[in-house]
Amino acid sequence: MEKTAQRWYSDLAMARAGKKLLHEALELPIEERAELAAELIASLDGPADADVEAAWAAEIERRAARALSGESQGTAWEEVRDRIKREISGR
Repeated sequence: MEKTAQRWYSDLAMARAGKKLLHEALELPIEERAELAAELIASLDGPADADVEAAWAAEIERRAARALSGESQGTAWEEVRDRIKREISGR
């Protein structure tokens, strides 16, 4: 059976320990694999910027307070979806 270029590169680049780890990870339940994948992807970004994290936390608090007080009614998903579709299609 012919190996794809991606599989060939993967075999070449990955050390035995990495292959063993991958094999073990693939045997995990889907929820655990998803969590592991998310953590691995997040690790590629490097350490979090404390200022950015604080700004997002403050924004989340502000939005939650507006929603809970009734100040912000939010937007229906259908309306948001339609707006996104229009923006993507360039209309």
